[in-house]
Amino acid sequence: MHEQLSFELPARTALGREDFFVAPSNAMAVALLDIWQNWPGGKLMISGPVGSGKTHLAHVWAGATGARIIAATALNEALVPELVTGPLVVEDVHQIAEDAEAQNALFHLHNLILAERQPLLLTGQGTPAHQPFSLPDLQSRLQGTQTALLDPPDDALLSVILAKLFTDRGIVPKPDVIPYMVAHMDRSFAEATLLVERLDRTALTEKKNLSRQFVARVLNPK
Repeated sequence: MHEQLSFELPARTALGREDFFVAPSNAMAVALLDIWQNWPGGKLMISGPVGSGKTHLAHVWAGATGARIIAATALNEALVPELVTGPLVVEDVHQIAEDAEAQNALFHLHNLILAERQPLLLTGQGTPAHQPFSLPDLQSRLQGTQTALLDPPDDALLSVILAKLFTDRGIVPKPDVIPYMVAHMDRSFAEATLLVERLDRTALTEKKNLSRQFVARVLNPK
């Protein structure tokens, strides 16, 4: 019997404030974004693992302040003058650890945007003091940046994350699916994303509904 072909449609990620669930693991970050006018030095870094909500929070803040969003890997010195004219988000700064040009651009951007009294929001993994930058001047500038850490999810937050991931893909699982997943999966944001992708792909291929029995079989293949 031939395997049923599946067509995976792209997921639509919801990034509005109403789509973000405030939990103990992220409450500090949310609170600091709400008082951005009082950030020490006019800057803040949100740090957390993949899938922890950094990008979602960055978009919420950008929506509230009119900030532009740019990936750290896209930075170059030619862009700096146009980026310092308003609030700015620089995402995933840890990804430029080996990119001397992007580090140099971030160094000049950091100095100029704060001189213009515009707020700067950074996202990444690890604290500013522990970024593996090869440019000492950039390292020293960022060491004084206040950091909001996103902690691993508790049961309530993990349940909401799974529900959101399913919703982004247009999937309505059976009511007992998410509690079962929370009890049996590895507890991380990244694992939640990978697992929902795998369940969606397998369900499409096999033309199955997302029942508890189906999820159990995918989680524990024989």
